[in-house]
Amino acid sequence: MITLNDQTVVLDNSTILTEPEALARGLDMEAARRATLASTILSRHNCSTSSEQLCLRFDALASHDITYVGIIQTARASGLAQFPLPYVLTNCHNSLCAVGGTINEDDHRFGLSAARKYGGIFVPPNLAVIHQYVREALVECGAMILGSDSHTRYGALGVMGFGEGGPELVKQILKKTYDLTPPKVICVWLTGAPNPGVGPQDVALALIAKVFASGFVKNKVLEFHGPGIANLSVEYRSGIDVMTTETTCLSSIWETDEKVRNYYTRHGRADKYHDLRLTVPAAFDGLVHIELDKIEPMIALPFHPSNAFPIREVVAHADDYLAAVDEKACEQFGEVGKNLHMRAKQHDGGIFVEQGVIAGCAGGSFENLAMAAKILEGHDTGQGDFSFSCYPASQLVSLALINEGYSAKLMEAGAILKPAFCGPCFGAGDTPANGTLSIRHSTRNFPNREGSKPAGGQLSAVALMDARSIAMTAANGGKLTPATEADPQRLQAVKGYAPDTRIYTRRIYAGFGKASTASKLIFGPNITDWPTMSRLPEHLVLKLACHILDPVTTTDELIPSGETSSLRSNPLKLSEFTLSRKDPQYVTRAKAFQELETERLKDPASPRVKAYLQDLRKNLGEAGDFLAKAETDFSLVGFGTTIFAIKPGDGSAREQAASCQKVLGGWANLAVDYATKRYRSNLINWGMLPLHIGQKTGETLEVGDTLVLPEIRTAISQAALTINAWLIREKAGSIEQVSLTLQPLTDNEREIILAGCLINFYQGQK
Repeated sequence: MITLNDQTVVLDNSTILTEPEALARGLDMEAARRATLASTILSRHNCSTSSEQLCLRFDALASHDITYVGIIQTARASGLAQFPLPYVLTNCHNSLCAVGGTINEDDHRFGLSAARKYGGIFVPPNLAVIHQYVREALVECGAMILGSDSHTRYGALGVMGFGEGGPELVKQILKKTYDLTPPKVICVWLTGAPNPGVGPQDVALALIAKVFASGFVKNKVLEFHGPGIANLSVEYRSGIDVMTTETTCLSSIWETDEKVRNYYTRHGRADKYHDLRLTVPAAFDGLVHIELDKIEPMIALPFHPSNAFPIREVVAHADDYLAAVDEKACEQFGEVGKNLHMRAKQHDGGIFVEQGVIAGCAGGSFENLAMAAKILEGHDTGQGDFSFSCYPASQLVSLALINEGYSAKLMEAGAILKPAFCGPCFGAGDTPANGTLSIRHSTRNFPNREGSKPAGGQLSAVALMDARSIAMTAANGGKLTPATEADPQRLQAVKGYAPDTRIYTRRIYAGFGKASTASKLIFGPNITDWPTMSRLPEHLVLKLACHILDPVTTTDELIPSGETSSLRSNPLKLSEFTLSRKDPQYVTRAKAFQELETERLKDPASPRVKAYLQDLRKNLGEAGDFLAKAETDFSLVGFGTTIFAIKPGDGSAREQAASCQKVLGGWANLAVDYATKRYRSNLINWGMLPLHIGQKTGETLEVGDTLVLPEIRTAISQAALTINAWLIREKAGSIEQVSLTLQPLTDNEREIILAGCLINFYQGQK
C-alpha cells in the first residue's frame, strides 16, 4: 500500500533509480539534486548567495481573522508603510462569535480598514475559507505563498505553500526574508488508481499513519510524481495535498498537467498556468511509494490524524480499537476521560457515531460534497442521535452545488448546509455533546479540537474520515460504514463545475497596489497593542512552570482553540488561557514569578529582588559569583519562566502558542525535540530560547525547579550551541550542572533573541 525508502533515489524519465544505478549511468548527482521541482522553485525565490542558507521572498501572503490583527499590529510597530506584495485577509475562523459581543466583527472591520490603508485584499466573512480562496483566486504555477495557517498547501496547483507563525509574514511585509537551510526533498511516487468509494482523505490518512511517528518527512518537502497522478482530479489531489501538513513536512509540490490547466482556465486564470514537469534526471533524499489501488477507506481514531486504520478493520475488531481510545482518554484527561466511553458505541451490530461533518479546506470541495450527495440520494439520516452538517468551502462551491442539484439532494436526506467556515476544524462550530463521537472530513482530531472542555467535565471526540464514507455512514443513520459498501453506481466520479467568479469580483475588496496611507485604521475595544518586552539580559533565571510528559504536545494544548480564538486580538486576555486545558495552574505559576521580573524592571533598588539574588548566590556557592554585580545592577539578570515538553509544537502555525508564554514572562522552552519548524520559529520570533535538554534529565524535572543560565546573552552573541546551566531542584534541595543545547541559529535569529522579540529587533533598525 505505502512503502518507504530512506536512500537517495533518482527519477529519470519516469524510471526510479538507486544512487549506484544513477552513478553507473554517469549522472551528475549534484545537478540532479538541483533539478527537482522544489529545488528549482526555491532557487528562483532565493536571495542568498550561500549554498548553506536560503533567504526566500514569497509571491503572496494569506491570513485569516485569528491571525491578521496580530500580524498587522506587529508590522505597524516595526515600521509598516504598505503591503509590498498581495496579502489576502480572509474571515473564516471568527465568523461565529463564541464568546459573545462585537469583538469578531470589530476585527473584521479592522481588517477591511487595514486593507484600504496598506493595500490588501479583504475577503468578507463566509465568502470562502482561506485556502479555498487562495486555490481559486491567488495561485500561479511555480509561485510560493506564505500563510499564517499551518494548512497552507497548494502543491497540487503547482505552488509551494508554507504555513508559519505571524512573525514570518511580518518579515515579508517589511521586505525581509524567510530563512532556512535547504530542505531535503522526498519523492512521493503515485501508482494505480483509487477504487470507487476511496477518497482523498483516505489516501492522506494512510500516508500520515505511515510517516508521522518516525518523522520520515519531518521538515522536508514532498514532491509528487508518478503515473497515478493522471488518475486523480485536481480537487482530489488538493484533498491529499492539504493534509500533508499532518505529516510534519515543510511544504509540497506536484507536477502539473492538462487537468491543472483546465482548473486554472475554469477559474478565469489561464495565464497563471505553467507546466511543472521534470525534464532532466532529478535526485531525491528518499521515496514514498503510494499504490493508490490498495488504499482502503480509512478512519483516524482520536486523538491524532496518524492514529489511522482501515474502517473495515476497526469495525471487525471494534472492542479492541475502542478500548484503546478509552485508555488513551483516561491517560490524557484522568477521571474526565471516562466520560468518553467509546466501547459503548457498539450496539445493534455495529459502531454508531452521533455526528458527521464535512467542512473546511480539506472536506468542503465541490467534488467531496457532490459525491456525498450521490451516496445519500434517496436515503435519510434518521430521526435519532445522528446529525449531519456540510460546509462548502466557498460561495463558488455553494452556488455550483445548488446549480447542479447536489444541495437539494443533501438537504432532502437531512443534511444541514452551512456557509464557508473553518469552525468545525478547531472547535468553534458543531461541538458534539458530552461523551459523543463525531466523524469529520476536516484536518485534525487533536484533544479538545472539537471544542469540548475537560476542565468542566465536558469531553467529546473526533475521528477523521473521507466525505464518501461519512455520507455512507449518514445513510445508515450513524452506523460506521465504509463508502465501498455503497451501490457502485453512486460512486462514479462527478464532472467538474464552472465556477461563477463574479461572486468574488462583486464582493471582495481588491486593494493590492492601491494603498491609501491617509486612511485610518478602525479599532474595536478588544484590539490592543503588544505589551513592552525586554531585551535578553546577560544572565537568566528560569522557573519551571509546567512539565509535560506526553510524547507530543500540540499547539492546541499550549493555547486552546475554539472560543479563545475571538480573544486573539488582545494578547493579555488571551494569555489567561495559556495551557489551560493541559495544566490549569500554569498561568498562576507564571504570573507569580513574573512579579519578580516586573519589580526588577520597575525598581532598580528593589529589596525583594536583591534578597532573591542574594539567596540564589548563596545556594549556588562559588558557582554563583557571577551574580555579585547583578545584586546592585539588576539590568544584568532577568527572571522568567519555562516549560518542559518532550516534543512541543505539533499542529497549528498559530504564533500565540509561543507569544502567550512570552506575555506571561516566558523566556524559553525546554524540549527533547521540537515537533515542527514553525513552532520553533515562533519561539525565536518572540524572543524565547528553543533549548534542547536530554530526555532523561528533562523527564526528572519538576514544577518549581530553577534553571540558572549564566552569561546567556554572551553565549547567544557568540553563536554557542552548548549552554551550561545550573539546575536547582526545589524538592530535593540539590544543585547540579546541566548541559543544554541550541540548534544553529541564523544571524537574524540570534539578533531577534538578543533584542527580546521581533518587534524590538525591527524597532532597533529604524
